[in-house]
Amino acid sequence: MKNYNVFILLFITSFGFAQVNDSTQVSYKKRVLESIEVDFLMSYYKQDGIHSAVAGGNGMEKLTDITPTIVVAVPLNDDDVLTVDMGISAYSSASSGNINPFDSNTPSPWQASSGASAQDVLTTLVINYSHSSDDRNTIWNAHVSGSVEYDYSSIGFGGGLTKLFNDKNTEVGIAANVYLDTWKPIYPKELQDFADNGNNLNGGIFDNFTIIGNTSYAPTKFVFHQDKNRNSFALSFSFSQVLNKKTQISIFADVLQQQGLLSTPYQRVYFADVDNAFINEFQLADDIERLPDSRFKLPLGARLNYYVNEKLVLRTYYRFYTDNWGINSHTASLELPYKITDRFTLIPMYRFYTQQASKYFAPYEQHLSTEKYYTSDYDLSSFDAHQYGMGVSYTDIFTAAKIWKFGIKNLDFRYNHYSRSDGLEADIVSFGIKFVLDK
Repeated sequence: MKNYNVFILLFITSFGFAQVNDSTQVSYKKRVLESIEVDFLMSYYKQDGIHSAVAGGNGMEKLTDITPTIVVAVPLNDDDVLTVDMGISAYSSASSGNINPFDSNTPSPWQASSGASAQDVLTTLVINYSHSSDDRNTIWNAHVSGSVEYDYSSIGFGGGLTKLFNDKNTEVGIAANVYLDTWKPIYPKELQDFADNGNNLNGGIFDNFTIIGNTSYAPTKFVFHQDKNRNSFALSFSFSQVLNKKTQISIFADVLQQQGLLSTPYQRVYFADVDNAFINEFQLADDIERLPDSRFKLPLGARLNYYVNEKLVLRTYYRFYTDNWGINSHTASLELPYKITDRFTLIPMYRFYTQQASKYFAPYEQHLSTEKYYTSDYDLSSFDAHQYGMGVSYTDIFTAAKIWKFGIKNLDFRYNHYSRSDGLEADIVSFGIKFVLDK
């Protein structure tokens, strides 16, 4: 359930052109941020598929998520800005509900469970402080963050430095971030009960249900995780250049290292060389997902923005990704913001993604019990994905429309449909509004 948050963030990211005027002699210093700004963001995400990782790659993937977020930027003085980002992500998932499908008399990977794991709320808080030099050619920032949900918590910190050159036509940035996460592992119910009762079938769900198929069910490969931490370290580099009045390019690279518990404790795996055991239609797990405790990631990307005319802008994006788990991927996207009026802009968009599977992935019942690492999570499989969307943006630089003491500076609405070659389909609606406090 941790991955979809990354997907949702794609809908609230924007990219603009750098300004081209500067003066090395500062006689009048304009404030970095003139007044308090408040952003309210909301997204609704819905998906379904046929390869639930909780059910070992076989089962429904129904999930809905609502994510309201408030971002408040406060100018502390001419040079310094404090930004507070607060959000929640409330999801309901039939898939994660099947961590314990045995609250029903007829457990099935195609039936929603009403257990406690069927819904959760992720709460996040990020506090960022940034400082700009008098000539506005040097900007540094530092941040701390925290997030928590039922089975997972995280704290983070980091900072960055940005330098502008050549009358602000050239920009170079570097940033470093650290995230220290802790699992409170939840395991598939049948494995939990088997281990809790001395690795036998006396107790728990086994007192209430009759096993069919392999009645000598004994998932002896299952052991509880000893390491419950996940630490992530990231170093980011960026370079942006205004080539002329119409064209800007940027390139970026990230180096990421993760250590600790990198597998998801409640995702089942079924072995081809072990006889199947069922309770009703639900197959009992042979083990949980097992993955290495180290992962190195390297994404490299580029953007090109081209101002076609006063009505149309071309925004392009490409990223190559590779890691030491064997995944290689390519992402390409295109946005064509078209200005209908001075205030309204239509934004058609398209994104393509293709991925080569991890060397640790195999579909449902294709792993062997002799393997050291294994997963049937289709997020780590080979697939192609297409994403189509349309957005509408309203901008009023004079903030004529007002709510109480806040002027409305910008409204943004977007809809996207996501389709994956493994059968996953998703829809997302996102909305954003920016307010500026009148002085």
